[in-house]
Amino acid sequence: MAVELQVGPPTDFGEYERVSIAFEVRSRLRIKPAKRGLGGLLFTEEPVVPPWWKDYDDFPGNRLSDWARRWNIARWGMVRAQDFGRRLVGGAIVAVHTPGLLMLADRPDRAALWDLRVQPALRRQGIGQAMFWAAALWAREQGCRELTIETQDINVPACRFYAAQGCELIAVVRDAYPDVPDEAQLIWRLPLR
Repeated sequence: MAVELQVGPPTDFGEYERVSIAFEVRSRLRIKPAKRGLGGLLFTEEPVVPPWWKDYDDFPGNRLSDWARRWNIARWGMVRAQDFGRRLVGGAIVAVHTPGLLMLADRPDRAALWDLRVQPALRRQGIGQAMFWAAALWAREQGCRELTIETQDINVPACRFYAAQGCELIAVVRDAYPDVPDEAQLIWRLPLR
């Protein structure tokens, strides 16, 4: 699907939040250490029965409007994907220069892809990929040398997407989410050259 991309500061939180980030969990990655971790990690995809829906916006403090209250997002970037009727069909948020934001590790040369969403009916049409690369370019233009991304072991399509973009899995944190202890955090990295 052809879309127009606009990149700038985060604006119009209400319109952005109306683009659903929810997805159906049909499988998950089970992660097991090989040889007690000395042999690396083994990832096995297994079906989830019954499938269920996950919506990150349902978690308290996890909406764009909440982020603006927690951090100074004035220097963050927003990629807006609009159809040619000017309807917002997707968006991406990139965090930079934000003291105390764990994903950035207080490094001025690191950006975090904080959010990436496409209307469910329009997924798998290249919109997410176009926004991902627009976000990466914007981060590089801000002087960042790497982009970090967080997802979870229950979001297998996102894991496949980031791997297909050339991202490298750099960390697995099993106990990152006290409210959802059965999910593991996966951190990806993309060098920006």
